Amino acid sequence: MRNGVLCCILLIMVTGCAMGPDYKRPVVDTPASWRFEEKEARDLANTAWWEQFNDPVLNGLVRTALAENKDLMIATARVEEFFGRYFSTHGDQYPFIGAGAGASRERVTEAGPTPIPSGVDSTFDYYEAFLSGSWEIDFWGKYRRASEAARAELFSTEEARRTVVLTLVSAVATTYVEIRALDKQLEITHRTVETRRQTRGLFQLRLDKGIIPEIDLSQAEAEYEDALARLPEIELAIARAENALSVLLGRNPGPISRGLTIDQLILPEVPSGLPSDLLEKRPDIRAAEQDLVAANARIGVARSLYFPTISLTGSLGTVSTDLSDLFTGESKIWSLGVPLTVPIFSAGRIGGEVKGAEAFQQQALYSYLQTVQNAFREVDDALVDRAKSAQKLQALSRQAKALENYARLANMRYDEGFTSYLEVLDAERSLFNVELSKAAGQNALFRALINIYKAMGGGWVETAEAGVTSQPVKAAGFIP
Repeated sequence: MRNGVLCCILLIMVTGCAMGPDYKRPVVDTPASWRFEEKEARDLANTAWWEQFNDPVLNGLVRTALAENKDLMIATARVEEFFGRYFSTHGDQYPFIGAGAGASRERVTEAGPTPIPSGVDSTFDYYEAFLSGSWEIDFWGKYRRASEAARAELFSTEEARRTVVLTLVSAVATTYVEIRALDKQLEITHRTVETRRQTRGLFQLRLDKGIIPEIDLSQAEAEYEDALARLPEIELAIARAENALSVLLGRNPGPISRGLTIDQLILPEVPSGLPSDLLEKRPDIRAAEQDLVAANARIGVARSLYFPTISLTGSLGTVSTDLSDLFTGESKIWSLGVPLTVPIFSAGRIGGEVKGAEAFQQQALYSYLQTVQNAFREVDDALVDRAKSAQKLQALSRQAKALENYARLANMRYDEGFTSYLEVLDAERSLFNVELSKAAGQNALFRALINIYKAMGGGWVETAEAGVTSQPVKAAGFIP
């Protein structure tokens, strides 16, 4: 009979089914190509693109951020949390075995409704030692589906951590370039302030000698003060950007070291990639898909509640009133049970669980499809942004050259007495504003290129992760 029980258990384990639908990746409407593509795009999505800037300081900042950023530490700790949840859920598929022992001393009443006979010792000792076990046979796949869901949630959390890596590296590079662009604007403004200060002094001398009218000096003073007023605004922007970058680096707010100027930074190459590549490259898409896998598995967990629960329980131990007899054959006790529970009436509870799980799966499906669409949009926006930013910067460069010539000619005409100082002011004011806009345009072009790499994802995230000290999923050998 014992062999028959074992055979039945093995048969159940082999033929047992898992309730609920098996996961299949949804069909995604993938564009055949990007609406705007670069002719000279390169297959660089798997490279450490920030190193293309050729700035050792930026490389060091990225390494520091990957090692010290608090958001990344939080994301890593969250992965560890879901590791614990996975192993806890996975363990429900296997028997639970425990052990126990106890010793007590008791006294029986001599005056109760059932008094002990006279002369009998009313105090006695009690000793026990036992092993106990229980195992709910996963015939309907409830725990297998729950384990599948927990595993998918673990992988989703890991992809969320990788999304933090992607966002962090992009944010460090973007903020650093912004600081260098602001540095250039500050340099332009200081130079303009000094030039206008000298002009104001020269005009004061000319006014004192009666060469120019007072209105020219007033105009020169106004332009000097205008340039001077720009300094605090730019310095404030620099301080804020430095503080933001400091926090990304896991530090308290403070100054940031500088490397190459924005004019010396090298523009990264434009990476290439097909829209379909994003399904495998973007960690946020992969996280959304793992959420869908988990929601799909939860349907099976809910449906399994309709079916009987079969368990095996047992215990083996010894009980004795004398410690020396505890492990003798006469003290042995054991029990074996196969409890079976069948749901008969639940007042719609199980149906509600199933309906809720199916609705949640639909939410996860639509969220996945929405994440894919947003990814396509972000890449296309970044490609267009890069092209248009380059065109704008080229136009600003040509305008700056034209205004430099205009300012030179206006000063010559003013010195020769052919025009008023208003023409000089107009030329210099326009040149000053365009130089500031050109620096902002350089920043916009770098930011657009960074956004392309960020939007495309790719193997560069794994390259960046080499600087992360704790990678729980990779260290455990798990493969999504």
